[in-house]
Amino acid sequence: MSEAEPSAAAPLVGLAAAILAATLDEPRVLTVPVAGQPAGRGEGLPAGPLEPAHPTLERGLRAWVERQTGQTLGYVEQLYTFGDRNRRKGGKGDEDRHALSVAYLALVREARPAADATWQSWYRYFPYEDRRAGRPPCLDALMARLDGWAGAATDPEESRRRSDRIGLTFGAAGSGWNEERVLERYELLFEAGLVPEAGAADDVAGHAMAFDHRRMLATALGRLRGKIKYRPVVFELMPPTFTLGQLQRVVEALSGVLLHKQNFRRLVAQQGLVEETEAVTAETGGRPARLMRFRREVLLERPAPGLRLPSGRAG
Repeated sequence: MSEAEPSAAAPLVGLAAAILAATLDEPRVLTVPVAGQPAGRGEGLPAGPLEPAHPTLERGLRAWVERQTGQTLGYVEQLYTFGDRNRRKGGKGDEDRHALSVAYLALVREARPAADATWQSWYRYFPYEDRRAGRPPCLDALMARLDGWAGAATDPEESRRRSDRIGLTFGAAGSGWNEERVLERYELLFEAGLVPEAGAADDVAGHAMAFDHRRMLATALGRLRGKIKYRPVVFELMPPTFTLGQLQRVVEALSGVLLHKQNFRRLVAQQGLVEETEAVTAETGGRPARLMRFRREVLLERPAPGLRLPSGRAG
């Protein structure tokens, strides 16, 4: 076969969406049941194949999401194309075919989904990423297993390389915790065989998902955590009006770390991202709080308006 001739087994092309919302203290992802999966892996992201009737990839994705969840998407951006061989088991004759999945990140305000779709905390899948209450309880067990994996390498140089990666990825080598390295942490745990998708016997590292959907979700979380620092995407998740306290809790939920209250408010004010409304609310439980709204004019005022997280974090 010449280089110009197409392969007889053309790749399968699918579309998948990591649909994220934030209900105050809980960041959420929309999941759907996936048939034919091993026990414990029966939920995944809304997904479906690219069909001839779809005029574009994004419109095809939106059609699948509405069909499976009843959710109409607003903000959507393409994440990555996943195409490793043997990503999923296909039907007869599909064993050697590539299955490409074009994954998207979508940000919405949580609404009741249709059919069998359910909202889940994304820390159900990545419990070690939530550091708002301090060091996650599961992390000690994971670090001990990772250290054992590093020590099990037969080559001393490989053992040292593994230890260096663990320290850098999990912030144990003096480098500090980097909340954006969600995908790197998941892939390291996968390589070490510590997640159910890689054969682990328990779910200490988080609940499994169908196929490689947890890898897609990790990619989406890392992208969002990075993006809130230079683009005002967090306001896609907020109601039209909100208090500064509510905004801070959502940012903390997304980033997985606590922020110093006064530093956070000072940065929000300096960046001109919000403006006061005439309304107040007593729902905060204390003194009535002023309701704010996002200043859309900021999108025209500077090229990279975002919530640059304060360096002084609480907890």
